[in-house]
Amino acid sequence: MQPTVLKVTNRIIERSRATRQAYLTRMAELRGQEPHRGTLSCGNLAHGFAACEQDDKDTLKLMSQANVAMVSAYNDMLSAHQPYYRFPDVIREAAHGMGSVAQYAGGTPAMCDGVTQGQPGMELSLFSRDTIAMSTAVALSHNMFDAVMLLGICDKIVPGLLIGALSFGYLPSILVPAGPMPSGLPNKEKQRIRQLYAEGKIGKDELLEAESKSYHSPGTCTFYGTANSNQLLVEVMGLHLPGSAFVHPDTPLRDALTRAATEQVIRLSRPQGGTLGLADMVDEKAIVNALVALLVTGGSTNHTIHWIAIARAAGIIIDWNDYSELSSVVPSMTRIYPNGQEDINAFHEAGGTPFLIRELLDGGYLHNDVNTVMGQGLAQYGQMPELANGSLTWQSAVKTSLRPDVLSSAAEPFALDGGLKVLEGNLGRGVIKVSAVAAEHHCVEAPAVVFNEQNELKAAFEAGDLDRDCVVVVRFQGPRANGMPELHKLTPYLGVLQDRGFKVALVTDGRMSGASGKVPAAIHVYPEALDGGPLARIQAGDLVCVDATHGILTVRVDEDTLAAREVATQDLSAHRQGYGRELFGWMRRGASTPEQGASVFWSPEV
Repeated sequence: MQPTVLKVTNRIIERSRATRQAYLTRMAELRGQEPHRGTLSCGNLAHGFAACEQDDKDTLKLMSQANVAMVSAYNDMLSAHQPYYRFPDVIREAAHGMGSVAQYAGGTPAMCDGVTQGQPGMELSLFSRDTIAMSTAVALSHNMFDAVMLLGICDKIVPGLLIGALSFGYLPSILVPAGPMPSGLPNKEKQRIRQLYAEGKIGKDELLEAESKSYHSPGTCTFYGTANSNQLLVEVMGLHLPGSAFVHPDTPLRDALTRAATEQVIRLSRPQGGTLGLADMVDEKAIVNALVALLVTGGSTNHTIHWIAIARAAGIIIDWNDYSELSSVVPSMTRIYPNGQEDINAFHEAGGTPFLIRELLDGGYLHNDVNTVMGQGLAQYGQMPELANGSLTWQSAVKTSLRPDVLSSAAEPFALDGGLKVLEGNLGRGVIKVSAVAAEHHCVEAPAVVFNEQNELKAAFEAGDLDRDCVVVVRFQGPRANGMPELHKLTPYLGVLQDRGFKVALVTDGRMSGASGKVPAAIHVYPEALDGGPLARIQAGDLVCVDATHGILTVRVDEDTLAAREVATQDLSAHRQGYGRELFGWMRRGASTPEQGASVFWSPEV
């Protein structure tokens, strides 16, 4: 093992010793009650299978065959999740072929950040993760099940499904992807048109035409944002079938993988002699493997929040220092938009996740000695699925990348580090991703321009007030203020300023996520402005330094002057009502810091 990867792993194991053991003890106690429907009264059980076909009722009465719970985030509006409408029938048929039963246990909400971007609904986005976790727990709470299939792909959905399922970690679980849409408008062209629109050089008709050519069919959006980061990380954790993350929807291979996933989770179930559950697979080494995968691919900065929450659900404590230390030694091996111009389909065709896993294992960057849904050892994930005469088989990953401009080897990476840094200073603590940021922009020192609302930036840009070197501060965007929305709406304007030759950076207590691009952005900064953090004391014209090279986030104001300043306030009442936001007040009030997962489930003391 690479020494730093091993060091970080051991540190996490030691830090988590008490909480992990408490979690495993709880799972062992619950596992001892299996099969769970055997503990139900006759009335309970009759309710549980009342709507089943008679054959399924007969099977469930016997207790000797598995009952598979399907928990799905299907809806028609998310292109990534629309293909799931076919999956329950495929899964039921596969379960019957194994002599078992599959029941649709429950649905979870699934919102699209692409639809809500810059809209009031985005202020529910982060909290939808914990809502999904709770709805997953409700779906599984009936004690009818021996195994779980989690159907979800996008931003908050996979983390929510995992957090919820980990409360039932004594059961085996498999995550079932649906795959990306085919490639559409090239990313460079999409980016160009967005910036033209931001400059007022084209209208909405032209912009909508370009966006519609980019997002054009069922399947996951093809840029390397949070959704595709989810899929890659989950596969590297061994919670998918090997090589299944990026196979297109509605294809024979995708259906074959869904059937195979059903059969495999049944084999893992207690009635089939299985002994391991999700709790045994999501351990400290698997979490480190996920972090390494995130870093080597320049994945979504959302996962500096979400994977902390997932780890805590399994009794494992990680923090941003773990990310940063790993990032300093793992190579950068992909160039997928926004870290390059090609998309996730090009990555898959180049060799994809199987090639990446094999390279990282050979280089000592991943732990092989982990439990996966395929059994012991991650090495078997260095295989790509294919159909041969109608039968699903796996072949070893290609020996060399078929697109070295998209996917490199570990020996000859695009960069020697993962490009994620922790920033700290008298403005607080945050993170920055520089994998798509040119080296000359890694350090920006310029006067602050301060906004309390993201919409204020657009007006300032159009008035020409930002045509200068500046550090744009957008505050009152933290989880306790307004749900910590993603601020992608700012990206085209900041990109235009950079293209005009100005030094520009962003500092915010909000999020940017997987679309973080060429402009340096200090994000997730806490203490957030609402809590009186340093961002609430910064003033227009203050000299701010965002230095990714040295991990510095400071305002050049002496300590006494900064402390003596009046703390800015903001009327957030407009963000507390409408579009359902009034229902989430308890989540805003109870949210932990971003480095604690921005969750309502674990107190800051954990």
